[in-house]
Amino acid sequence: MLNILVAEDDLRILRLISDFLKNDNYNVYQATNGKEALDIFKKEKISLVILDIMMPIYDGWHVCKEIRKESDIPILILTAKDSDSDELFGFDSGADEYISKPFNPVLLLARVKNLLKRIEVQKQIKKNSDEKQKTNLLNYEDISLDVDNKLMIINNETIELKPKEYDLIVLFIKNKGRLFERENLLDIVWGYDYLGDPRTLDTHINRLRNKLGEKSYLLKTVRGFGYKFGGE
Repeated sequence: MLNILVAEDDLRILRLISDFLKNDNYNVYQATNGKEALDIFKKEKISLVILDIMMPIYDGWHVCKEIRKESDIPILILTAKDSDSDELFGFDSGADEYISKPFNPVLLLARVKNLLKRIEVQKQIKKNSDEKQKTNLLNYEDISLDVDNKLMIINNETIELKPKEYDLIVLFIKNKGRLFERENLLDIVWGYDYLGDPRTLDTHINRLRNKLGEKSYLLKTVRGFGYKFGGE
């Protein structure tokens, strides 16, 4: 039975979420403030966290960042705020999903299942990639992309990428040295019909840079224009 931590200071919502999860055979740990949530996370083996933002002692942003220092378990942000900037901040803080109040508990449960399934798939992919020799690679300097399993390898360390992060790094490596305008990247990676916040691109670039680690210098920002990767 998987353990899920629910951190929410509204007791009515906390009970509602917990009941839905328990009815679906999850073991639920409850917290009503950020400190309690972190204490439970450090003590128990948690598979997924549902975080409210406006909590006492530590807010959800703080809790999310602290968990991300130690673990890559799925984090679902639950908040009354619904602006694009809040959503982007949530992803920057390390959240995997974001759902606004009021919410449909059935939809929340579906998001939970999807996140847990995604993690299992990623684990299986990583296991398979460790067991077989990688033959379909895209390389640049010490960076390799396992095209079959959509993983990035830097100095023999395997790094999992979100779908858009993978699409961006493939595009950059295949077009190393080329300057891409921001609008051009949005059209290529997100599609011409994308109507979301253009700052989504900046968020994904920053996350990709963090995952590149010591190779982050290769991903350059050209102020007033856009981005380019490698080259002179």
